[in-house]
Amino acid sequence: MSEASFGTSPKPPSRSLRTVGIAAAVVAVGVVGVGIAARSHTEGRLAAWTEAQSTPTVAVIHAKRAAATAALTLPANLQAINSAPIFARTSGYVRKWYVDIGDPVRAGQTLAVLDAPEVDQQLVAARADLETARANQQLAASTAARWRNMLAKDAVSKQETDEKVGDLAAKTAVTNAARANVSRLTYTQGFTRLIAPFAGIVTSRSTDIGALVTAGTAASTPLFTVSDVRRIRAYIRVPQSYSAQVRPGMHVTLTLPEYPGRTFDATLTRTAGAVEQSSGTVLVQVEASNMDRALKPGAYAQASFPVAGTSGAVALPASALIVGESGTQVAIAGTDGKAHLRTIRIGQDHGATVEVSSGVTPRDHVIDNPPDSLADGDGVVVQKASSR
Repeated sequence: MSEASFGTSPKPPSRSLRTVGIAAAVVAVGVVGVGIAARSHTEGRLAAWTEAQSTPTVAVIHAKRAAATAALTLPANLQAINSAPIFARTSGYVRKWYVDIGDPVRAGQTLAVLDAPEVDQQLVAARADLETARANQQLAASTAARWRNMLAKDAVSKQETDEKVGDLAAKTAVTNAARANVSRLTYTQGFTRLIAPFAGIVTSRSTDIGALVTAGTAASTPLFTVSDVRRIRAYIRVPQSYSAQVRPGMHVTLTLPEYPGRTFDATLTRTAGAVEQSSGTVLVQVEASNMDRALKPGAYAQASFPVAGTSGAVALPASALIVGESGTQVAIAGTDGKAHLRTIRIGQDHGATVEVSSGVTPRDHVIDNPPDSLADGDGVVVQKASSR
């Protein structure tokens, strides 16, 4: 054998290895480039989609002419023509009470009697002080008379006589003060009897026998409440647009949910004659006879005024309203592709719909269910109406 047959195998040439490396690098660069291009394309699509989503798509509606109504119906809360909370004017304990809720009472009738031993003792002491003051006054009066007689005979000096007359005046003032104190305590003792100020019914009682009561203030709970329900009154806020049509003497119809199908005739007796700026309404008072006691103080009612509808008013669904710090507004989709907020005035609220007296016309494109974040000048896309 020759030496060549026993030698090592020949190595691959270095040029082939270099070629393989370059090819791998090219492939890697290509893969990275394709990934970057795909990611850039995806980010571009995402940015375009996000920008499109930032502009809300809204549905628009048109306001409709409000139907002419023969009556204006507004909420009302009924009140007694007179209602008096009865407080204790003196401190003491409840000895006995004579009436309970629902009982009719007449003017001057005793509702309860209190025991006030402190006031009784103070009155006894005041009367004793008055007797002492009267005795001192009588002695000073006789002394002053004697000294005047002696002064006429020049038996005493004028200075001494003036002193006796001045002492009489001082004793007379003390007597008058003692008499006034007795009168005050006598009246205070009379307050131990709680009486009804007028005829009516007892609508509340918050005391019992043996309960300690103190001289009442406006913040304390009344022992009784007496209400005159022979007549019922109600205060109602009428929108400004109807205020010119309501006047004293007008007949108003009251309806209550507990009397379906029944109406109660009331008369408008007073009007404030001024528009409240915060609500744009005029306060009026109506009164109704209630001899059968069907109308109860505190009840909810609806008052119907015989007035004509507001001219030029339009109707909108309540879902189109925006209520905020700027008042009640609607969003109008303009021809420039932007939303414009417009303040409106509500003439009458029907619940699901409202009657708008100013601020919008049937030609306006009103946005229904506007987004909460919608601001004046924001861009909007008007949703196309579906064709059927």
